[in-house]
Amino acid sequence: MAVTDEIQTRLEAAFRPRRLSVEDESESHRGHAGWREGGETHFAVTMEAEDFGPLSRLERHRAVHSALGPDLIARIHALRLTLSA
Repeated sequence: MAVTDEIQTRLEAAFRPRRLSVEDESESHRGHAGWREGGETHFAVTMEAEDFGPLSRLERHRAVHSALGPDLIARIHALRLTLSA
């Protein structure tokens, strides 16, 4: 399964978001640190979920990292998060 699909599947299961977008931005980072042939290294996630309502920005980011899990986080070089309730 592609990393993009894994991210989407795990976040949908954890947060039941109203809106979720997962974009692989790896190609725009070609030649930069962490880039690998084949991409799947740099991602942008935009998500709107009711669960984020009472959480601070830091708590939202921690919740996303927890939902993705250490195995998936270890395969990602950069993860840009835009999270709202």
